[in-house]
Amino acid sequence: MNRFMLLLIARRIGAGMLTLVIVSMVVFFITSLLPGDAAQMILGQNATPETVAALRHELGLDQPLLVRYFHWFIGLFTGNFGTSFASHIPVAQLISSRIPATFELAAVTTVVSVPLALFIGITAAMNRDKWLDKTLVTFTMATVAVPEFLIATIAVMIFAVRLHWVSAMSFGSPNVDILSFIKAYALPVLTLCCVLTAQMARMTRSAIISQLSSPYIEMAILKGVSPMRAVMRHALPNAAGAIANAISLSLSYLFGGVIIIETIFNYPGLASQLVDAVSNRDLPVVQICVMLFAGCYLLLLLLADIITIAFNPKWRG
Repeated sequence: MNRFMLLLIARRIGAGMLTLVIVSMVVFFITSLLPGDAAQMILGQNATPETVAALRHELGLDQPLLVRYFHWFIGLFTGNFGTSFASHIPVAQLISSRIPATFELAAVTTVVSVPLALFIGITAAMNRDKWLDKTLVTFTMATVAVPEFLIATIAVMIFAVRLHWVSAMSFGSPNVDILSFIKAYALPVLTLCCVLTAQMARMTRSAIISQLSSPYIEMAILKGVSPMRAVMRHALPNAAGAIANAISLSLSYLFGGVIIIETIFNYPGLASQLVDAVSNRDLPVVQICVMLFAGCYLLLLLLADIITIAFNPKWRG
């Protein structure tokens, strides 16, 4: 990796950090400027003005907005995320039990969707313009067009209500046995995989097809190399950068779609806690949850940029 590539990566990292700072400002100011008084909501409508004023002072809500943002921003780096308005528990302690559940759901979805997307994309590319390719392309386009909540609703109606194979609610992995694990994750993972797999499969197909049109692939086939070997030994390694970039971009969707899925299936993750915090006007929890999702999203986008730079032959030394 030469100096020019390192400089490009450093610029991408710097741009990502600047973007995260801007996101933190937007998140904090928007949540702070929402109508209503958090102290009044916590104490109820019957609380006296003196009691509300005392709670506002205790929570730091009577300080100027910029001062509150500065203290909150410093707390992001020191691990002091504040205290929940609703439960009076430190935010770090409140979300610590939810983060592993969300990342576990994301990990299971990734393990299932990535190999399936690669298989569909490579199969479609090897049968370009044939009936199998057209069927797979039509299916993936239709799947991408369907919103997640509709897929989740249909999955619940079929597999939980009609067939009674799984529960409509998912409470994480309750036991170590494989059957309980599958039942707990079946519907959330199925719903997330539908859109993720379709997106990655389409991008994989495009990357493989662009390599199959290259002269070196045509030369290899003329020399007697089988189409399967030409794809797996020649086209796929050269398309690895584009495919890895597509996977990173598609996986970044997880941290948006998981909010809908956790809410629908009552999954005890960070996204469902975010929804509860919004309804309770628990601003510290809302702010940290949004920042975590934004940070993960930007990290995957940064990874996609780095992969694009690393696999670009023009920038190799």
